[in-house]
Amino acid sequence: MQENTQLSSSDPYLDCLQQVFGYRSFRQGQRDVIERICRGEDCMVIMPTGGGKSLCYQLPALMLPGLTVVISPLISLMKDQVDSLLQTGVQAACINSALPREQLLEVYRQLRCGEIKLLYVSPERLLSGDFLQRLQDWQVSFFAIDEAHCISQWGHDFRPEYAALGRLKHTFPHIPQMALTATADQATRQDICERLGINPYTLLSSFDRPNIRYTVAEKLNASNQLKQFVDAHRGASGIIYCSSRRRVDEVAQRLRLQGYRAEGYHAGMEQDERASVQERFLKDQLDIVVATVAFGMGINKSNVRFVVHYDIPKSIEAYYQETGRAGRDGMDAEAFMLFDPADIGRVKHLIEQQEPGPQQQVEQHKLNSMAAFAEAQTCRRQVLLHYFDESASEPCGNCDICLDPPKRYDGTLDARKVLSCIYRLNQGFGINHVIEVLRGSKAASVVERGHDKLSTWGIGKEKSHEHWLSVTRQLIHLGLASQDITRGSRVRLNPAARPVLKGEVALMLAVPRISIPVAPRRRSSARVPLHYDRKLFARLKSLRRTIAEEQDVPPYLVFNDATLAEMAAMLPTTEAELLAVNGVGERKLDRFGNQFLDEIEAFLTRGG
Repeated sequence: MQENTQLSSSDPYLDCLQQVFGYRSFRQGQRDVIERICRGEDCMVIMPTGGGKSLCYQLPALMLPGLTVVISPLISLMKDQVDSLLQTGVQAACINSALPREQLLEVYRQLRCGEIKLLYVSPERLLSGDFLQRLQDWQVSFFAIDEAHCISQWGHDFRPEYAALGRLKHTFPHIPQMALTATADQATRQDICERLGINPYTLLSSFDRPNIRYTVAEKLNASNQLKQFVDAHRGASGIIYCSSRRRVDEVAQRLRLQGYRAEGYHAGMEQDERASVQERFLKDQLDIVVATVAFGMGINKSNVRFVVHYDIPKSIEAYYQETGRAGRDGMDAEAFMLFDPADIGRVKHLIEQQEPGPQQQVEQHKLNSMAAFAEAQTCRRQVLLHYFDESASEPCGNCDICLDPPKRYDGTLDARKVLSCIYRLNQGFGINHVIEVLRGSKAASVVERGHDKLSTWGIGKEKSHEHWLSVTRQLIHLGLASQDITRGSRVRLNPAARPVLKGEVALMLAVPRISIPVAPRRRSSARVPLHYDRKLFARLKSLRRTIAEEQDVPPYLVFNDATLAEMAAMLPTTEAELLAVNGVGERKLDRFGNQFLDEIEAFLTRGG
């Protein structure tokens, strides 16, 4: 959302925004927090991924006379940010363990000479050895602490080394701090402030990402469901998150066999291999990365069109942050999750094995909230926003619940069949065995136990395995049956099953969704033109790819998709018109402007 305030051309903040970063106006709240940090106030910025957090510290870093130190948790995040700034002509550098000694010494030389405006550093390096002493000599203007939720024990990604950043205020009591994150509830925000020793001005933006469509599908045949989804997005860039390294490898291999440019990414791989996967993904040489949560934090790839959760995340914060890696350019994107209710029980069991205490309680609470989101029968976006204490009175119109509302049917007979089968099996087997008996299977596991002789054998043969799986899970969710994780996930009956079994009450169930619903979009992101020439857009993307290969940088660092779409809508033919496109600053105009203007001119001259 853009502010309506019209700023004069002599405005130094607006001049910097337009000339360096290529944006025509500030987003809601950005200018206020930038002015406050420039006045020396501590600030906290809570903004969604892709909402403009980085600009809140990058722009004042250019306005203030000294050095801005950015504390960041991952080497990949630092490199991505530094590369992006260098493309816009801003002097930035990072110091981390991957930096060769020669380069480290050169960065130190530049710092001593005041040639660097933004320095990215990890919390470990910042607090180690004599680094804090060195900072005293470099005229630090302010500290920006990115991914600040890592500071708090109530956050979903607590890191002890981040919690130690409270030392900064003791060492530099008069230098302002800016804490930034996309995911922090009230308890986390308060904990961040207490640990950093700040009482900041807080910018709390909307958590809504209207360009992302949220879809949750019951996990019935995961490999087929995933294939159906990625087939509908062939050629698009996406991330698929899995809960284990083994599953990452399996899913990545299956996608390659299906003809996709896909690779796995997890902590069990060699560092060089992980770096190669990430670089190829950033440069659009890979379409899909299948990963554990080790991948993606802070990756600024703007044209990720979908994020899939093959397994349920442990918290809404993790889900929100991971899905937020899609559609950072403001164009339409998809967040698709496969949900198996049994996963909740398994994760709960793992949490219960931990040391009792506050951290265990936090994880249980967050998992319960994630389960409620996955099982919701109301607008996904409303559930998500309410979790972050944001009001959302109207359904969003851009999630699976809004686009294809759940249908109900009289499931009494189906329920009685399932419950009877559980009873005949003496409540001693798991869901899959119950379904095998229901469907009249002749598998050895059924016949050898004599279960093909039971009265319930084959009474559900007219319906699919996926149908009965959905029905059984609904009965568990409704409290008529339970799974005992401590005894091999055996299904047992609860007292609430008795009146259903006896036919004393009717039971309405959701119609099982065997295939993934594909519904038309009802709205698009307001940040992207609704009508742009698709042929010209494709040609501009091709030109961008050529330039990126020559420069050896990711294509989105030349221009992102939203900027190309705006070019294809506005059809600029002069430098002044091209500068009016969001994302085109003076530096990029000088470097790439003529090539893009020539391409647009050629397109218009030849009539496409």
